[in-house]
Amino acid sequence: MEPMGDVLHLLVILSLLETGNAKVGDFKAPGATAPGDIIIGGLFAIHEGVEESANLSAPHASQCVRFNMDGFTQALAMIHAVESANRSPVLTALGISLGYRIHDSCSDVTTALRASTDFTQPTTDCGGGANTSNSSPPIMAVIGASSSEISISVARQLNLKLIPQISYASTAIILSDKNRFPTFLRTVPSDLYQTQAMVQLLSDSKWTWVGVVTTDGDYGRSALDSFVSQATASGICVAFKEILPNSLTSPGGESAVRQAAATLRRNPNVKVVVSFAKPTQMMYLYQELRSLGSGLGERVWVASDSWSSSKEVLGKMDLPDIGHVVGFTFKRGNLAPFHHYLMNLSDSNDIIGNNSFLKEFYSLTNGSGDPKVVSSSTAAAEILLNNSYANVVFNVEMAVSAIAHAVANICSKKDCKTPGTVQPWQVLEALRGSQFELEGKSYTFDQKGDINMGYDVTLWSSARGVINVHDVVAEYHPINISFSYTSGNTKNITNLRDVVSVCSASCEPGEFKKTAEGRHTCCYECINCTENHYSNNTDMDQCLSCDTKTEWSLGGSSGCTHKTLEFFSWQDSFAVVLLALSALGIVLVLLVGALFLHHQQTPVVKAAGGPLSQLILLSLVGSFVSAVFFVGHPSSLQCKVRQVLFGLSFTLCVSCILVKSLKILLAFQLNPDLKDVLRRLYQPYAIICLCVALQVLTCTLWLVLQSPREKATVFATTVLAECDEGSHVAFGVMLGYIAVLALVCFACAFKGRKLPQKYNEARFITFSMLLYLMSWVMFVPVYVTTSGKYLPAVEMVVILISNYGVLSCHFFPKCYIILFKKEHNTKSAFMKNVYEYSRKGITVSSSASETSVSQTEGKCISNSYSISSPSFFMSTTPIEPTAPQNCWSVGQDIQSIDPATHCTVVDHGVFFTGQLTRPHRLRRSMSL
Repeated sequence: MEPMGDVLHLLVILSLLETGNAKVGDFKAPGATAPGDIIIGGLFAIHEGVEESANLSAPHASQCVRFNMDGFTQALAMIHAVESANRSPVLTALGISLGYRIHDSCSDVTTALRASTDFTQPTTDCGGGANTSNSSPPIMAVIGASSSEISISVARQLNLKLIPQISYASTAIILSDKNRFPTFLRTVPSDLYQTQAMVQLLSDSKWTWVGVVTTDGDYGRSALDSFVSQATASGICVAFKEILPNSLTSPGGESAVRQAAATLRRNPNVKVVVSFAKPTQMMYLYQELRSLGSGLGERVWVASDSWSSSKEVLGKMDLPDIGHVVGFTFKRGNLAPFHHYLMNLSDSNDIIGNNSFLKEFYSLTNGSGDPKVVSSSTAAAEILLNNSYANVVFNVEMAVSAIAHAVANICSKKDCKTPGTVQPWQVLEALRGSQFELEGKSYTFDQKGDINMGYDVTLWSSARGVINVHDVVAEYHPINISFSYTSGNTKNITNLRDVVSVCSASCEPGEFKKTAEGRHTCCYECINCTENHYSNNTDMDQCLSCDTKTEWSLGGSSGCTHKTLEFFSWQDSFAVVLLALSALGIVLVLLVGALFLHHQQTPVVKAAGGPLSQLILLSLVGSFVSAVFFVGHPSSLQCKVRQVLFGLSFTLCVSCILVKSLKILLAFQLNPDLKDVLRRLYQPYAIICLCVALQVLTCTLWLVLQSPREKATVFATTVLAECDEGSHVAFGVMLGYIAVLALVCFACAFKGRKLPQKYNEARFITFSMLLYLMSWVMFVPVYVTTSGKYLPAVEMVVILISNYGVLSCHFFPKCYIILFKKEHNTKSAFMKNVYEYSRKGITVSSSASETSVSQTEGKCISNSYSISSPSFFMSTTPIEPTAPQNCWSVGQDIQSIDPATHCTVVDHGVFFTGQLTRPHRLRRSMSL
């Protein structure tokens, strides 16, 4: 639609120009003029509008109505600024002065365009010659207008001659576009920054449900679009948008106001209304709301610069009747010089003659129409002072100061007193790059032709019936998009934040917003977050997900909880007990080892195996140490060490016990041929190395192919750190191999269970292996069906049972004899025990020999036998006297012995009792 608007404006301009030079003078003359070397144009809304006319037969100037005190004061501000500039060293040093021609726009675009033709009229007649008698000096720059709609129209006309235009109040965003408005500049920021400041205020106050009332036209619609886009980006919803026509007296004006009031009444939750309307429009709206009985006092009105300083909007109402008004105004300067100018303003003929506006002001009438001449200069000054606003006056002064400095820069290089020396586009170029000073501060136009100093935030107040609209409570800084509050007023502005303007209540942490389809995003319901999801802030659009590997949360949670890391820790009471048992076992093994070393030459130690007993004790130390690795946070190295160390250690232990068991099997093998073969194959240490080597091979393949490693098992609220055995087959083979060795030991030892009780190794081997097998048989189903942090404790318990079983059965009885039964730890006591055992065997065998002598000739039959530990007793000396006299010692030729004689032969702890059927030479049954 914008290109079409450009065409329409150009058609209006061309229609005015087509009237010819002869009729230019028919248009309304300037209202205020002053001569000078450089002439500045002025365009101010001295009147609030024009009379409606139905005469369209010929172009004519409309009659302006309703004297506008604000516009008149602004025009006086320009006159004062020009006079101040002419007295400043900037111009007096060059000997030049500024003049002005000020026109009344009458707040009407058409009237403003008619007035602007005076700014663009040629300086020569149609024939090309100079018209010095009738033509006016050319305009080098124009100050105005206040309305963005008028400024947009005038700017397009001034673009034709590249005449710079500086507005003191037009804030429409479109005017920053230098492609369409190359000659337009302004001393105020764009509405882009005003709407940005408004949105920031709403966000800081948590007002997310607001309404908008704006005026029709370029300014209102541009501000509305900018506000809505920025508000939406900040999560602020616009409940309604009401657009009021520029002229409320036009058809539909009153109905638009009534509709806007009805909309406000239908939305009681909308406690904040942003308004870009004109003062007159707001006055009519407040009156309509009051007539409807709507509660105005509960609302906060955010006023744009168009009416933020116009207390006339209240009419006959008081401030509490409409509520709170927060206004955004331009930066203000020192108003004292201008006030002094107004106080000295005179109605003398020489002044009024050049200023028809001032003449009209002094001839104002009261409301009844009776003439009332303002004869008192003091009364006139008071009226003007009440309608002068520091921010607008300051902006006008900046515009004049900028032109004065630009002209000074040009005239410092050429003679400006000669007509035609200075051209408008030269002034435009100087304005864009110049820097000027005002009230001790430097200012410059940015690339968009704006001077952006931010905004003052005012809060209307009422005291004793007097309305104060200039109370600045904060400043807005567009650079960092923030507010700074003035001292003493922080409480006033923050109190407004108690006002709640939301469509739906805020969702608490642990909830998220769910918006129904077709509704505003600010209207929602709050839904609890699901499990393992959370929201840690209010009004979150969606819940965040916890890292389920390490975190968890319940439904409706505002944060994630770290999952508890579980493992069989050192601080666990059960772990402390098991570790204490492991430590005790190591201490007991070391003590037993030291005791056996100290009594290594005694029969009991020899019967326990001699060097093999030390090897068994060493393996038990390794097995007890392996139990320690089942406690604590598992690591891959720890997982590998604990299983391999136990497997090799206990394999060594069982292998040594197996050697003892094999000796029993060899001693009681009845088949002589098989017995000779077994005797040759019996190599104790070779057997131990072979058994351990097979286990080493198993563990090596396990570690290489699929070794144990650390594993984290994730549960709902915990993370279990445990060891993954890698290959359960290899784990089973390792344990199964030890079980097979234990079964062999058990089977071999079971045959020798009837040897002398005090020195009987067989029954202890049987019991220890039986205890081992039973504990590991129970371990398998428990290990398979158990899970959790106490799973390592199951295997740890079984290891301790196995270790203590071997220690208790194999070594504690020997220690008891060594420490408390020393009389039994002698050679004589040992032989006595053997002899008593052999005598029991003779009694049993005598009856059997009487019936089977002929059948056993040439053979030695053992009718009763038993086995003791290896190296229990070794001797090459004759048997003690307690033995039968016809028994010879080991290695002797006993051919002369009576075949029917019973004797006992002891060889390395293996003893036999039986009947010799024929004389022969006895050989050692076993050799270790």
